Amino acid sequence: MVTLVDATLAHSRLSRDLLAQHVQLACLLEVSAAKPGNITPTHDFSDTTYADMVRSALALGPVFGRRRARRRGVGELISDGVSATGRVTRANTNLGIVLLFAPLVRAEATRESDESLRSATERILGQLDIGDAAAAFGAIVRARPGGLGEASEHDVGSPARISLRDAMAAAAHRDSIASEYASGYAIVFDAGLPSLAQALDDGVPTLDAIVSLHVALLASHPDTLIERKAGASAARAVSAAAREVRAGTRTLDEFDASLRGADHRLNPGTTADLVAGTLLAALLTGVTLP
Repeated sequence: MVTLVDATLAHSRLSRDLLAQHVQLACLLEVSAAKPGNITPTHDFSDTTYADMVRSALALGPVFGRRRARRRGVGELISDGVSATGRVTRANTNLGIVLLFAPLVRAEATRESDESLRSATERILGQLDIGDAAAAFGAIVRARPGGLGEASEHDVGSPARISLRDAMAAAAHRDSIASEYASGYAIVFDAGLPSLAQALDDGVPTLDAIVSLHVALLASHPDTLIERKAGASAARAVSAAAREVRAGTRTLDEFDASLRGADHRLNPGTTADLVAGTLLAALLTGVTLP
């Protein structure tokens, strides 16, 4: 027999776990959609598989649960996310996602009832300090992201001297995830969420709406991972091709085929991370993803 106390405790556990579930669902939906050029259920990379992505998604849930996010700063959450991922896969599956998710989950875990997610995220970004930068720098080095290179200032391999937001602002011109820290998540809130909402309002199935979101973001924002690996002209050409897909002059299959290669130089991985960030923001703001 289930008592009222039992039901109340079960509801309390569900409420505590909901943020972790949103984190996992956002990651799983992102990698399960047939986004051109990315890892999908039918496309593995030579060094990373769909199964790696699923394991990584599930690993992030406990790290980004509400209780933990209330106690841990953004830098600590980033470090914890990278460590949790490293325990389930050797590949760098989700560094960009971890970097984008940490401020969002910290904002959600600490926001007041009358505070919007965007306002709370801006508040969290404004509170970032050198300690956050030091923890994040260490996590980035451990994750060994492809195409990282060396920066002329505030390189992640050197001791942090400024806040994490200021360090991200210095890198904003060459990395869209860094630019989100500087701009208060302008791509996620001003481009990603409206694009996703429009597709869903038009009755597009969820996974297809995620593909549409991916192409829309890629069309308007050249992928900075492609830019680092293959150059700015290649990134602009991929964005031009995405615009052709949106205009109906190129098929999605043709576009997908043009991005796939043994070296993954044209993998729009940063765009995929922005899609995941948009999906998490959507779930946290009450958007239904049927």
